[in-house]
Amino acid sequence: MKLYIKYMVSLRCKMLVKEELKKLGLNYVLLDLGMVEIWEDITEEKRIQLRNNLLKSGLELLDDKRSILIERIKNVIIEMIHYTDEIPKVNYSGYISEKLGYDYTYLANTFSEVKGITIQHYIIEHKIEKVKELLLYDELNISEIAYKLHYSSSAHLSNQFKKITGLTPSFYKKLQVKRKRNLENL
Repeated sequence: MKLYIKYMVSLRCKMLVKEELKKLGLNYVLLDLGMVEIWEDITEEKRIQLRNNLLKSGLELLDDKRSILIERIKNVIIEMIHYTDEIPKVNYSGYISEKLGYDYTYLANTFSEVKGITIQHYIIEHKIEKVKELLLYDELNISEIAYKLHYSSSAHLSNQFKKITGLTPSFYKKLQVKRKRNLENL
C-alpha cells in the first residue's frame, strides 16, 4: 500500500517518517521523497494516528488524488534539481512525464490549476535556489554552475537569477560573504 506525504522533501523528513512508522509497527518496502510503500494494509485507526503524528512535525498524509499528483510532481522536480548530481539532459517535460507515467499536458494543466504557477516556473524557482546554494559553497564559478544546471549560457542564468531574486549572482554572493563576516565578528 502506498501512502503519499506532503512536505516530505528532505532526508530529515524521511528519517522522521521512518520513526513514526516504527512507532506504529508498520513495515515499509520503499521510502522515498513524498511517498512510502508499506507491506500491509493500514487500519483506519493507525492511519489517523500516523496522520496526527506527522502533522505534529509539519508533514501531511494525503488522500486527495489531485493533491497526491501535485506532491509527486513537486518531489520529482526537487529530487531532479537538488538530489541528483546530474540534471537529466532530456527536456524536463519528457523526464517528468516518464517518471510519473502521465501525459505532460495533463500534469502541467493540473499543476497550474492547483498551484497557480506553471511547472516551468516551479522548476526555475528551484534551479535558482540551487544556484544560491552553489554560489555559497564557492566551489564553482557562474559558467560552471550554468553548465551544471543546463542553462544555455552564464548570461541566461544571470538574467533568470536577477529576474527571480532582484540581484545579480555576483552581488548575491558578495552579500552572503559580507553577512558571514558580520556574523563571525559577533
